Amino acid sequence: MIGVVIVAYLYYHPLRAYLSTRHERASLRNGVTQLATQKRDLQRQLDEATSTGELAREARELGYVRPGERVFIVKGIAAWERAHSTLARHGG
Repeated sequence: MIGVVIVAYLYYHPLRAYLSTRHERASLRNGVTQLATQKRDLQRQLDEATSTGELAREARELGYVRPGERVFIVKGIAAWERAHSTLARHGG
């Protein structure tokens, strides 16, 4: 009987360490999976942000134009929108 208790005691600590390590390993695997997904999303965002079309769109927002293009400045857009939104609301 005492022998069984001693053997059980000797198996308890390694078994507890094994189960703890196994749980930690599963947690780390989940973390790695999340980081891989995050890396893939960030890489996609980086690819989109550095694409020629995206760079051209951002340059246009900053007021840049391509060589040879003519620039037209249109004034009064806000007033025109207000006038037309008022007409649309009143059925005119």
